[in-house]
Amino acid sequence: MTQRIASPCVGLCSTTVGDRVCRGCQRNDDEIRDWFAYSDAERRSRMHELDALRAEVAAEYLRVSDAQMLQAQLERHRIRFRADQPPLSRAVELLRVGRSRIRDLARYGLQPHGKGSGLSADELHEAIMKTLLERGEARRLASDPLTQHDERHA
Repeated sequence: MTQRIASPCVGLCSTTVGDRVCRGCQRNDDEIRDWFAYSDAERRSRMHELDALRAEVAAEYLRVSDAQMLQAQLERHRIRFRADQPPLSRAVELLRVGRSRIRDLARYGLQPHGKGSGLSADELHEAIMKTLLERGEARRLASDPLTQHDERHA
């Protein structure tokens, strides 16, 4: 029996308007198209890659000061997350959904640092998303056999 692997889709697919990397879930257009054809192991691997990407980028801007508080706020506001999702990846979801309403990140178990010092929740979200899109595009290009072929023959 296979275990159901959740889709990383957050319902904001920007690939339908021409983006090669989705602004909502950071999957590339090929991953979105092929998602249900992947084996459970491949989907699990892709979910792990996406979580790692979000956590890596978010760590440049934020720290999780209280993971339990973060989870309680996600539950309170009914923001979807997975049990195996790293706290910083969860923080990206919180900012995506609640950025305009969050005034004090400490009440959500988060603390801006590094590139995020002095930024509002809205500004943090914008900066994190910009970096995620840049790195998502780099990830897409690294996995595209045509791009790799073109670079080798340039």
